[in-house]
Amino acid sequence: MKQSVGVNRRGEVNKQPHCLGHIQCDIVSVMEAKIEFISAGTVTSPKGFLAGATYAGIKKETEDALDLGILFSKAPCMATALFTTNKIKAAPVILSQKRLRSGRAVAVVVNSGCANACTGEQGLSDAAEMTDLAAAGIGVSAEDILVASTGVIGQRLPMELIRASLKQIVLSTDDSHKLVRAIMTTDTLLKETAVVVRVGENEFIIGGVAKGSGMIHPNLATLLCFLTTDAAVDIGFLKVALQKAADVSFNMISIDGDTSPNDMVLIMANGMAKNGPLSPGSSQAGAFQQALDQVCIYLAKSVARDGEGATKLIEVTIGGALTTAEAKLAARTAVSSPLVKAAVHGNDPNWGRIVAAVGRSGAEVVEAKIDLYLGNICLVRGGCPLSFDKEEVVRVLAGAEVPINLQLNLGTATATAWGCDLSEEYVTINSQYMT
Repeated sequence: MKQSVGVNRRGEVNKQPHCLGHIQCDIVSVMEAKIEFISAGTVTSPKGFLAGATYAGIKKETEDALDLGILFSKAPCMATALFTTNKIKAAPVILSQKRLRSGRAVAVVVNSGCANACTGEQGLSDAAEMTDLAAAGIGVSAEDILVASTGVIGQRLPMELIRASLKQIVLSTDDSHKLVRAIMTTDTLLKETAVVVRVGENEFIIGGVAKGSGMIHPNLATLLCFLTTDAAVDIGFLKVALQKAADVSFNMISIDGDTSPNDMVLIMANGMAKNGPLSPGSSQAGAFQQALDQVCIYLAKSVARDGEGATKLIEVTIGGALTTAEAKLAARTAVSSPLVKAAVHGNDPNWGRIVAAVGRSGAEVVEAKIDLYLGNICLVRGGCPLSFDKEEVVRVLAGAEVPINLQLNLGTATATAWGCDLSEEYVTINSQYMT
């Protein structure tokens, strides 16, 4: 495949369009650091990263359909990833886990339309051949290439189509949007962003793309996410930073309670920003962590907003918990409750469902201490229901974003989770997935 370098997407540094929720799109100070979202920022915004995609015929053909792509770094990368917690692991997950033991990678080849899961030894062979084909086209070792797949479980990859199509991919800094489209299944929105981080004379960028719309649940959730940075990062710190970022983002979303065999959140750091390697004790470590958190939260909320059949984003914040783990548990339970999701979809101010979900979450709860807010409207104080204007509550529920805040008033820990409403369209989509 050809490599062509177009105009770098670093471009004008400005607000990220269509900001989601509470993520700050203005300058955020971390000691002496400044973090800004990049206008039209994406996975190729960091120096040295190229991407490309094509239509191979793996998924149903539609206008502008794409289903096969590559993300590549011109310099070797420190790399690490988080994978599905499902005991059934797809072939690309098994292969990529094995190759990442080295802590290095230069590329990932990805397809949509077929998960290459539950395909046995042949699936592993097909995944390896995908990396062989990509390596031959790029001119690198196949051992340095990872693989990811998403789509229908239990079907083999159409390798004859992949063999013919991989060579058609042209890599450039301009084709990251094609890469995002190539990893979409039932997604309706492109999910991509990037931030630039400045600390004194130093500057580096973190970018990312993601896919996910259905089969999404905490414990990594069901998605693919590729993150890139031109910062030089110690592999030990990179692993810790990715886990921390996932814990406040991808592990805090839920759409339908299912987790797939193909989940993968990958980060690659090529060091082309020429900074001193970031490690836990370095002066820029805090800025890197906050920037990575913001990128992951943005992408995670994009996934939750684009849930199958969704019409609204639900944001549940739990405050005053005894521990952060309990706050997370309560928030995730409430946001994934089918009854809460259905009530939000129907603009039904049935707040008892929220309290009941938190009560069964496993977090410590004292009914007489609960305060519950829907938007800025207090529905419950000290465990006692308050009178409220039903029409005002319905207006909050009818919004594109529905904020729910429940204070346990037992401690100081807090956590936020994101999900979406449950609509009839979700059933339609998932009853016709293969037809």
